Amino acid sequence: MAVQHDDAASFPGLVDLAAEKFGGVALEASDEFFAGKENLLKPGRGVFIPDKFTDRGKWMDGWETRRKRTPGHDWCVIRLGMPGVVRGLDIDTNHFLGNHPPYASVEGIRLGEGEDESELAGRDGWQQVLPRSPLAPGSQNMFPSYSDGSFTHLKLNIFPAGGVARFRVYGEVTPQLPDHGQEQIDLVALANGGQAVACSDMFFSPMENLIMPGRAENMGQGWESRRRRGPGYDWVILEMTRPGLIDEIEVDTNHFKGNYPDRCSIEALHAPGEPVDLLNWADYDWTTVMDEQKLSAHERHFFDDEIVEEGPFSHVKLNIFPDGGVSRLRVNGRIA
Repeated sequence: MAVQHDDAASFPGLVDLAAEKFGGVALEASDEFFAGKENLLKPGRGVFIPDKFTDRGKWMDGWETRRKRTPGHDWCVIRLGMPGVVRGLDIDTNHFLGNHPPYASVEGIRLGEGEDESELAGRDGWQQVLPRSPLAPGSQNMFPSYSDGSFTHLKLNIFPAGGVARFRVYGEVTPQLPDHGQEQIDLVALANGGQAVACSDMFFSPMENLIMPGRAENMGQGWESRRRRGPGYDWVILEMTRPGLIDEIEVDTNHFKGNYPDRCSIEALHAPGEPVDLLNWADYDWTTVMDEQKLSAHERHFFDDEIVEEGPFSHVKLNIFPDGGVSRLRVNGRIA
């Protein structure tokens, strides 16, 4: 049964694999008469404008099919922005009250790189991610997923028809990585399977933003701690996708102008598989990778000659002195 929640806090530490901002795309749908499938992956929960209509009926901020007068059900195929293992689903029927689907299910499939996506819905090979489950109207319908498969595409089935405002797919990224030492990658990038595991403070914006794809569009898309009124400094710990050798570090203070850190340093350790988190991070012997370096406002800083230890390492710790905001951290290197 679905559990109702106000937000996505039920799946902490997981990323929305299908988000439009990560490259998620609604590829095809059985029907989108009243509202287009692309709305499913947009940010927010959708809005309702009482007096807005189209030549087909009421305008709705979501995906809505016509009333079904024949056997069968409607569906939508989605290419995930990042392939991964699905751990949780949010089928949000916000503002869909007398026209929501009573039931939904989800299936998944993994395609090889460059494999043809056309007419994907009718192919063999789809695996169950969520069995047919009841939906409540006007609600975030949250479901855990116990499938261990890694998928590139999902199919949202609604029974028999109706409207869904947003579709969120919370999971763990499982990228296709190069062999060890073959090419340089960002070892902590979310898209490559990196994770933010602990930090001293994230009052203004979350630590996960540091490893998001692309450059931040505004200050809220970085990691920012509150103003420090006592001694000490702020820090964040990131787990690499796999243990690697560090060649270059980028610290981007994009959009942080009056609130960027004065300095930063990098430490690292080799503890693959260890639970390095907020509770036990101080128990490890951290190696200095880069001594304190001066930072500037609203600028990309690249460091290579400043790196004094290349590893291999499994975790890195960005220290900022004394506090402030960083837009992105890139740790470019090779899989060890």
